[in-house]
Amino acid sequence: MTDTTEQLVHAYYDILKDGMASFDEERLRAILAPDLAFEGPIAGNVVGAERFITGVSGFAGTMRGLTMVHQVRAGDEAAALYDAEMPGGTVRFAEFFQVAEGRIQSLRLLYDASEYRARGGR
Repeated sequence: MTDTTEQLVHAYYDILKDGMASFDEERLRAILAPDLAFEGPIAGNVVGAERFITGVSGFAGTMRGLTMVHQVRAGDEAAALYDAEMPGGTVRFAEFFQVAEGRIQSLRLLYDASEYRARGGR
């Protein structure tokens, strides 16, 4: 993993780790490519950092904290498995990153959308 990939992924989770208490929209914007490609079970395929920031702020507003279970990195790619503490219980997430040109270029997020909503996600 490149130092840049490690730094960006670390910064991303630092922004999200405590929900709104740690959420920093400007810091997040600085590490995302403007044309970020995002894929998730609720949002579907989204292009654009601004659309992603709007969506992830809802997650940060609901989530009370996250616990990293496992991270793997190879070159400019990284993956993470973590548990997010929601108002109604814990939800497990897997997230896959592609980094280039000093920014996160793509994010693919996998989780059970029904479980997420049932536990208070929006």
